[in-house]
Amino acid sequence: MYHIEMKKRRAIRGLKPGRLLPLGGLFLFFGLTTLILILGLNSCGTPPKTVEEKETPQDRTGGIVPAPKPESVPEPEITGTELILARMAKFLDEDKFTEAIALFDEIDPEEAAATSMRLLKASVLSSAGKNQEARTLVNEILLAEADNTEALYVLAATYAAGRKEKEQKQTLEKILKIDPNHVETLVSLGDISLRADSYRNAGGYYDRALAADPENGSALVGRALVYRYSHNLQKASALLNQAVSLYPRWYVPWNERGRLNRSMGALPQAVSDLSTASKLAPNDFWVHCDLGKTLIDMNRKAEALEELTLAVKLDPKNFLAYVYTGGIKDELGDYDGAEADYTVVTKLNPGYYFAWEGLGIIKMRKGKWAEARDAFLEAYKYAPKENAYALLAAANWMRTGRPQDPKQFLATALRPVSRDSLEWYMMRLYHDLTGDADVAGRIDREKNLITKARMAYYMALYYEIRGSAILADRYYSLVKTLDQKGIPEWRLNEWAFTQRNLAIH
Repeated sequence: MYHIEMKKRRAIRGLKPGRLLPLGGLFLFFGLTTLILILGLNSCGTPPKTVEEKETPQDRTGGIVPAPKPESVPEPEITGTELILARMAKFLDEDKFTEAIALFDEIDPEEAAATSMRLLKASVLSSAGKNQEARTLVNEILLAEADNTEALYVLAATYAAGRKEKEQKQTLEKILKIDPNHVETLVSLGDISLRADSYRNAGGYYDRALAADPENGSALVGRALVYRYSHNLQKASALLNQAVSLYPRWYVPWNERGRLNRSMGALPQAVSDLSTASKLAPNDFWVHCDLGKTLIDMNRKAEALEELTLAVKLDPKNFLAYVYTGGIKDELGDYDGAEADYTVVTKLNPGYYFAWEGLGIIKMRKGKWAEARDAFLEAYKYAPKENAYALLAAANWMRTGRPQDPKQFLATALRPVSRDSLEWYMMRLYHDLTGDADVAGRIDREKNLITKARMAYYMALYYEIRGSAILADRYYSLVKTLDQKGIPEWRLNEWAFTQRNLAIH
């Protein structure tokens, strides 16, 4: 899957492993902690750890994922406000924020006026995207309790939800002045630093959080990611093992350990971890993407397609899953399906030029030369250093009309290309429509096998368009013998080789 795996790092900007802290739809720390533990009507801040339940780790999306209670502990019978909050928890789990917010009107007014309950409401409002309302409520609390660190933390999280990172960071730093060991704040600052690739700062914040709470799940995972990005895989693995052991029902450590195992080439272990993560978080888009990509690595394409198709259903507006489903369908010969998926990618993320490339190749297969030309022109627009796109656009342009039609386009495309390169001479051949003997000699003398194979393909394509079938067959056969399967021209050459009933003797 050359257009996905070989070059994607240059085309997908900002998609780091871990997808740290997407800022929308946060379910904030204090709110959920209070919601879970206020079922006992605890009106103070974050409760202490107990034997029955560990302090909940912070989800990588910024929310709080509760550590599951031991199955041996029976659920207490709940009534009154506890029952309302239990109903609220169910609504929140289903992303029914309007219904959850409405339940606050059913709470006893005296209890609803408590600081903890108002902060819970602010958290739910922010989760619903009502960040200004949430901030207004928190600021009312801060007027009376300026040093309330939990209120400040909720305020910081509303800024995060509104993508106001500067204000978020300033508020978090204010918390540390009041409480230098505020664990959730240290973790949040670590996350911000990690997003900025400031690994030293991130590691420092996570270390401080772990010094205050050695079993904090978010700090363990965050520190592991810092180690991973710093290529200290052994330490990353140790911390993720610890997080999995402490929080076996929290999907994030399983997911990150699976990603780490994949990066280390331990694919069966990666599939095992990611499968566990998918069972714990069946509606998480990224988990299914990670599992699908790992299955691709293991050549289990049908299973990979199933996982990635599920990811598409979970988040149809995220282009990434379509990239992979399109690639798998392409390889399995479902060209209509691949064409549909690539088309979606070009609409969701036009700058992802590999989708235009894949679309152009399929259009060539179908003999839709004008559409293929347009697709490769789009790819070239977004990747002007990829001269192959200019050549493919020109070749399909020639097939739509006269051979000289792309002359002006090629004249412009030639300007930035090094005159010492074989690519320049090939593009000049397509521009001048003469000089093929010189280019053929240069191909014969080329020592780099990848360059040789690519230019041999364009030579074959040139001769085919110009009506020199024997010479075209010679160069299609040369590409076949060079056996460079990792280049886009290989797939095009395979198709031409089959169409022309060629064989290597």
